[in-house]
Amino acid sequence: MIKIVGILSGALTSISMIPQFSKLIKKKDSKDISIGMLIVLLLGVAGWTFYGYLRADPILIITNSFSVFIDLLTIILAIKYRKH
Repeated sequence: MIKIVGILSGALTSISMIPQFSKLIKKKDSKDISIGMLIVLLLGVAGWTFYGYLRADPILIITNSFSVFIDLLTIILAIKYRKH
């Protein structure tokens, strides 16, 4: 049961940024997105990924690595589509 809760929670957290990422791709505008918040989130999930590595926990590593990937892409697009 503990593993199921971990997998489900990790998966939901991992996909949480996909709607924002999709919106960025469609609208090509990031004026309403806080890049600072994205950076803090990225640092947090990177920390969870490292914690998973230290604990040798593949659920933490996989789900948070995916979050790091999506967060990085979102930050890159947010910077790219920032209108001055």
